[in-house]
This record gives sequence, C-alpha cells and structure tokens, in this order.
Amino acid sequence: MATIVQLLIVLGIMVLVHEFGHFAVAKLCGIRVEVFSIGFGKRLVGFRRGDTEYQIAAVPLGGYVKMAGEMSFQTVETEEGRTTDPGDFNAHPRWQRILVALAGPFANFILALGLMTGVSMLHNEVQEFIDGPASTDYIAPNTPASRTGIHSGDTIVQYDSIENPTWDQVGIRSLLNLNQTVPFSFVHDGQRVNTKLFVENKGVPDDFSLDNLGLIPKMQNTPVQVDSLEANMPAARAGLMPHDKILSIDGLQLHSVPALLSYLQDQAGKPASLVIQRVASNGTTQTVPIQVTPELADTPGGPKQKDYRLGFVAVQPPVKVERLPLGKAIVASWQFNKKGSLLIVEVLKRLFTRQVSVKSLQSPIGIGQQIHQAAQMPGWMPLIGLMSYISLNLGIFNLLPIPILDGGMILFLLIETIMRRDVNQQIKERVYQVAFVCLLAFFAFVIFNDLTKLNLFTKLKP
Repeated sequence: MATIVQLLIVLGIMVLVHEFGHFAVAKLCGIRVEVFSIGFGKRLVGFRRGDTEYQIAAVPLGGYVKMAGEMSFQTVETEEGRTTDPGDFNAHPRWQRILVALAGPFANFILALGLMTGVSMLHNEVQEFIDGPASTDYIAPNTPASRTGIHSGDTIVQYDSIENPTWDQVGIRSLLNLNQTVPFSFVHDGQRVNTKLFVENKGVPDDFSLDNLGLIPKMQNTPVQVDSLEANMPAARAGLMPHDKILSIDGLQLHSVPALLSYLQDQAGKPASLVIQRVASNGTTQTVPIQVTPELADTPGGPKQKDYRLGFVAVQPPVKVERLPLGKAIVASWQFNKKGSLLIVEVLKRLFTRQVSVKSLQSPIGIGQQIHQAAQMPGWMPLIGLMSYISLNLGIFNLLPIPILDGGMILFLLIETIMRRDVNQQIKERVYQVAFVCLLAFFAFVIFNDLTKLNLFTKLKP
C-alpha cells in the first residue's frame, strides 16, 4: 500500500506538471481548454472555472488536456452566418500548436532541472567513491572480470567508450551492454593492459550488479570499521567489538563490506584469520588476531537468500555533502540531467537496434518499486534523483514521433507545414486509432513483464 501511495504521488506530480505545460501555453495562445484531467476514465471529483473543467479521474496513470476542436474544426453561429470558433485549437497557426505540444515535455525538463537544483542547494549527499576513479577492492575468482587478468587494487582506465570512467559510469555502461563484449583496459603494476570484458548477466536486467562480473569497487581507503554486532553471530562470538577496524582477512586488505562478503562467499565458509586494530580503554592502539568461522545466514534487508556472513554492521563509507549556491546548483543540475537524458536517448536507440531488450523497460509496477526503495534510503538524493529521472523519461518519451504522443502531433504539424495543407482528417483519425492500440499492447506487455518479476509469480517457477 505504501508503494502504491508513493507511486500515485510521484506520477501525479509528473503528470500535473506535464499537462500544466500544455494548459499554460494553450491559454497564452488563446486556445479554449475544455478539460484539465489528472487520470483517465470516469470523473471522480472536480470543478468548473470559466471554460475549463478541472478533474481527477478514476485511472491515475496519466492525464490529459482536452482543447476545443483538437481533432476537428468547430464552428459558431454569428449574425453573418457560421464561422470558425476562435478558441478552436485547429484555428490557430501551426507554430502555436507546435508550441502547445512542446510545452508538456519541456515542463517535465524544467521540473527535472528544478528538482536537482533544489537538492544541490539544500543537501546533496553522495558516496565519494561513486564519482571517483574506478579502483577495484576485490576481484572474485572465476568471474568475467578475473578472466581479463585484472587484480585487486587495479584501476579501470577504459570501459566501453569511456576513458578513465567513474564507478557510476562503469555501472551505467554495463547496463547498456548486458551480455555483450566491451573494450576494457586497466592499470596493473603501473602498466596499462588493453583487453575486452564480456558483461555477463544470466538473470533479468533488474538483478544485475557489478558483483556479477566480479568487480568490487574500492569504496574507501581506510579499513572496514565495526559499528555494531549482531547477537549470536560469528563476529560477536569471536570477540569483535564496536569501533574495531579490520586491517586484513587471511592477509588480504579489503575496504568495504561488499568486498568482505564476496571474499567470504568464495571461501565457502572456511575459517578466516582477521587482524583487528582496536583502541584500548587507556587510548593505546592494539593489533589483535582473531579466528572466525563465517556462518550461512540471511542478509538483513536484502534478498531472501542465505550468504556466508560474520554478523556485524559496518560504519558507512564516507560521503560528500554539498550545499551549492544557486548558480553552481543550476550547473550541477544541468550536468546531472544532461547525463540522464543522453542515457535515455541511448537506451531508446539500442532498443531499436536490439542491443537492449524490451524486457528491461519498466511499467508503473516497476517504477513504484523503485520509488519505494528510494524513499527508504537515507537523505533526499535517491528519491529526488529518481523523480528527476522519471520526469526526463516522461518528457523524452512524449517527444517520440508516435501518433497520440506530443511528438506525433508535432510530426503531423510539420508535415502539414511542408505540404501547406492539412492532412485528411479521416486518415489522421485512423492513424491515431492504430497507434493507440499499438501503445496499449506495448504497455500491456511491459506491465505483464513486471508482474512476472513479483514474488507471487517467481514462487510458481520450477
């Protein structure tokens, strides 16, 4: 229920802004707006002001602005006879109608820019390693990464088309190249090694992580520090204490919980030798050796599967908190949204060239799950960043030259401008009807694909 409410709030904001863009420019151009609706179908509540009916409809997965004569000319009776309604959408110059169509997507772009500007000014909290060099902390054996020859502590200097990538870019380029081979270079012992990496993914795209490739990022330069211990787990029984720092495990220096977990899985429960740095009560620093045997246990808050664990909560990796002035916040927001927009365009391009599967797309069900996860994360950045990305998606998707979308309307208007006459109304209506059916079928497929990922269905699989 919380997921549904969060989804409705976020999508409601996106749709409200999008439709307000159409509404505001239509009003400025003197076009009469008959209905401003959030949602489709039966009207639930609403009111009339002037010529416009403002309403909330039963199906809250979208919205629309209905303008007078949008699909055909309307006429009014005057003393001189019948004449075209001056408030009619089609009675206005084509350039004005194009502006009305563009206004919705551009309102979403402005919303995305505003959201990220706000979060950059107030509290932009990001883990430092994400935007830093792609240095590895641990390379799991028998993985695609290990077969390239990369070692723990090496730095990736090329990934796909990106030179000197950050871990953020490595993650993005991986998702764009699932089950494909990409150029891959790293620096080992001061020497650059040029090779290729197969971005293997045996499950659905949503389940992919860099762990699948055997790449574990170096999240900090300092050792992992214990924050608290879980009762009746190996770490507590072995004598670990809060504030202890794990200098090494079996002689290997690791700097993050993911690296430790990956190593423990590779050792399959073998006893491990830890070297602990501990501050004594008198303030002196001690180095303490500890023997501990990992135990198969559930990961709190993680997927329902058992992993080899020690049973402690670590101090989080360092984060950088930025409070930028307005000018710099706008620049940071522009860069964030520019990167997001280019990624969305590349995904669309790869969909048409079959380099990205349609199954990787998400319906409101998948979007709702992402919103719920982002809302549970600390800080505002995960949720606001996701909202910005959804707004960009909505704006770019509506600019596609598909009839019944804003881009389709713009395409027809450009064709009519070149032809210097209107396209036959019956032909236009038939095209819209076919496009509507195709879009419904497409959305039904994406929704079904998301439904099959839910626990209810995965439990039915053999």
